[in-house]
Amino acid sequence: MNDTKQLEEQGISPAQIEEQLARFKTGFPRLSIHAPASVEKGVRRISEDAQKVFIQKWEKHLQSDEKIMLFIPASGAASRMFKDLFEFLDSDADEPENPMLQKFFENLTDFAFYHELNAVCIENEGVTVHALSTQHRYKEIARNLLSEAGLNYGQLPKALILFHTYPRGSRTAMEEHSVEGAAYACNGKNEVRLHFTVAPQHRALFQETVDWQLPIYAKRFGVKYLVGFSKQKPSTDTIAADAANEPFRDADGRLLFRPGGHGALLENLNELGADVVFIKNVDNVAHDACKRLIVRYKKLLAGVLIDVRQRIFDYLRLIDSGKYSHEQLIEMLYFLQNDLCIKNPETKMLEDAELVLYIKSKLNRPLRICGMVRNEGEPGGGPFLAVNADGTVSPQIVEKSQINMDDAEQRRMFEESAYFNPVDLVCALKNYQGEKFDLPRYADKNTGFISLKSMNGKELRALELPGLWNGAMSDWNTVFVEVPRETFHPVKTIFDLNNFNY
Repeated sequence: MNDTKQLEEQGISPAQIEEQLARFKTGFPRLSIHAPASVEKGVRRISEDAQKVFIQKWEKHLQSDEKIMLFIPASGAASRMFKDLFEFLDSDADEPENPMLQKFFENLTDFAFYHELNAVCIENEGVTVHALSTQHRYKEIARNLLSEAGLNYGQLPKALILFHTYPRGSRTAMEEHSVEGAAYACNGKNEVRLHFTVAPQHRALFQETVDWQLPIYAKRFGVKYLVGFSKQKPSTDTIAADAANEPFRDADGRLLFRPGGHGALLENLNELGADVVFIKNVDNVAHDACKRLIVRYKKLLAGVLIDVRQRIFDYLRLIDSGKYSHEQLIEMLYFLQNDLCIKNPETKMLEDAELVLYIKSKLNRPLRICGMVRNEGEPGGGPFLAVNADGTVSPQIVEKSQINMDDAEQRRMFEESAYFNPVDLVCALKNYQGEKFDLPRYADKNTGFISLKSMNGKELRALELPGLWNGAMSDWNTVFVEVPRETFHPVKTIFDLNNFNY
């Protein structure tokens, strides 16, 4: 197959390939941070009385005709969760030497998948998990958990892994998102909309959950689930390069393309047609014992969204009417500066006619409210006030890879950040005239990154698109809200899945 035909099938133009290959040569510029976001500037800490007002505002808004949806990126395989188990299987040791793995095998009955694992062990090995443990046959247990002949957890997406145990049975992460959605995103028609991005090979398994499990929750909570799926588009894949920054080719001479990272899902988000969208990682779900607090803060974030959006819409309609005063323009400017934390020192020199154009350009953008938790040493990004290409300063979620850590001042500000991004977003995707924003227009293409990989023993360079909640949303209006640590329940490894935390 020639390159032209392959590009046509991929849905990628030659110009895109040229642009991507140029990135390998030039790299990506670093993002300049102005300051870490804090309660003093950039992060809202909302009082209990004010929380009640925002929550009531959201609960009232649920009765509107707007399309409200949960968007859950769920394509990724759970293989990284089981890294320690895979390493144990590949080792020469018959018993785990890792203390965490030892604890895992000692506490298997506490895991939500225990009964399913026990059943496949009986079928495949002729004995129970307990018997295998007594006989120190730990590798047989691990194989039955991870392999296709067993539960196949090593290849399944995280969404379909059993996370939590209840008296009525265990729930997958997908089911937990559905239960959460019923508690904070059920509209006046008792509808709960969920959208999962899935890999094509797993679509049928997701559909099984929709067909067999969600009706149980629909009946229990008195709701109707409207579930949609989409896949990451091949056209968002990026070309791989060799050490000389030329296109990397596989053994058959074909161009090698790789998924462009979660930033590629901006295209999926752009096609939803929703007014308000909650975004949350698939592995960040909690047991029912913790859900009350989570639901409260989800409603709080959504109430803040509706409140801020209404002010933006009112200002934009006033601008369109032409019946605004100089004092009202100054009020709008203060709103930009104090509520949206957008700073531009040049506004002092603008005449009213120029000022109104500037204000409208900054207000008429997608809006997101982002929950932020206190940083206790987690890796990853956080909230900052960053310098934009136009010289303005605005709130951004910034990853460490975007910062020039060789610059002492930039490093100091990054390390002084008091907050961590748990990926807890509520977004408004339509403008004040009810029209969809074209989301790719508001992404910063300069915020991707390059990583080193290998294939068949050959080094390759991989290009990732701007991340969904950092560079892909760079030009959105952003408000950071402090949320409790207890609202954040990520499952990154097998050890995060035990039930003895509840």
